[in-house]
Amino acid sequence: MKSTLILIAASIAFAAADENKNHIGVGAKPEAGAEVIIDGSRKMLDEKWTYWKGPRFSSSLPIKWKIVDDPVDEGTAVQTDDPAAKGGKYGTADIVTKKKYRDFRLHIEFLIPNKGGNSGVYLQNRYEIQVLDGDKTKHGMAAVINETPSPYHAYNGLGKWNAYDIVFRAARFKDGKLSEKAKVSMYFNGKKVHTNITINQVWGGKNSGLDGGNDGGKGITDVPGGLKLQCEGHDVRYRNAWIKELKLKDADIDF
Repeated sequence: MKSTLILIAASIAFAAADENKNHIGVGAKPEAGAEVIIDGSRKMLDEKWTYWKGPRFSSSLPIKWKIVDDPVDEGTAVQTDDPAAKGGKYGTADIVTKKKYRDFRLHIEFLIPNKGGNSGVYLQNRYEIQVLDGDKTKHGMAAVINETPSPYHAYNGLGKWNAYDIVFRAARFKDGKLSEKAKVSMYFNGKKVHTNITINQVWGGKNSGLDGGNDGGKGITDVPGGLKLQCEGHDVRYRNAWIKELKLKDADIDF
């Protein structure tokens, strides 16, 4: 009887692992209950996104980012292209989801056509997961920016699609004070690269996102935020993005 129960448990574990693989990596399908937020169409871009009107904002609606042909597969993608951001002026034309989130599971795919292409995926419009070709430092590709080394070995390279799969747990507050910092776990192109990483602050100053100007980025507030994509005047493409709201009681957020 005991051996039978062990076999059943093992079968369930393997089935769960196989199911998890279907939702991780380039081309991953949305999990049950997830909301698609980028499908490559202008309609969805305008319906679910807007500009982040931070202190440096200098563009205007409608969103100037372009819908372009997918350079690899059939379909279309969203291109980080806005004249306001030319010269690397981050914060001038970043886009953010209209919906705001606390805990969530995210999948998003990106492609960089040219060397040095730069963008960024901001969790809660606070914490940046870097998108930067050629940089292997703590400020580089797939790093939890300035918090972890870049897992550059998992990068597929220029002209190819890459995928971030992320579980994010928002900061916790007790009696109005920060009691637990935000945490993130992540797969990069199907390889686990971050597990239960504590995010200590918002980096980049007031132009980077929510709370960037509070106490040097350490003054995190108990306010949900949207998913933000950075525009720095570089050509970076995004497609197949979906997000699922979670309620993560446990601080262990490993996949």
